[in-house]
Amino acid sequence: MAIRNIRMGNDPCLRAVCRPVEKFDAKLGQLLDDMYDTMKLANGVGLAAPQVGIRRRAVVIDVGQGRVEFVNPKFLLQEGKQECVEGCLSFPNRWGVTHRPNHVKVHAQHRDGSFFDVDANDFFALACCHEIDHLNGIVFLSHVEHFLTEKELEKMH
Repeated sequence: MAIRNIRMGNDPCLRAVCRPVEKFDAKLGQLLDDMYDTMKLANGVGLAAPQVGIRRRAVVIDVGQGRVEFVNPKFLLQEGKQECVEGCLSFPNRWGVTHRPNHVKVHAQHRDGSFFDVDANDFFALACCHEIDHLNGIVFLSHVEHFLTEKELEKMH
């Protein structure tokens, strides 16, 4: 287990479009394991490779239904709409109201290169959208319609 540093704020890695993963080897497996451990230690539900300084198309997500790894993900379907309160490990203590699809279908590869599809709804769909945006150099701040104040955050807890 290796914990990696999470890139913050204006780090150029967070605004870069990532290249596809081409080698499905032990190094990729180690990256995915490190990303998952880093995400869990930071109390996150998702982490994308550029958030740890790697400009490759790989994400890990765990919204409470178990670990999911997406390598070279792309959306096959995005539909519906949900209002979300969204935050990001790369922008600590920043929370905002966004609107995201409430259902997505993602086509991706496993760490061994095999292909799979996942249907995601609600919070899992939000996490997929948020993390895949990272792979395209998009951070959640560009989706925020209203940043939450400390008072608003206190009311939620």
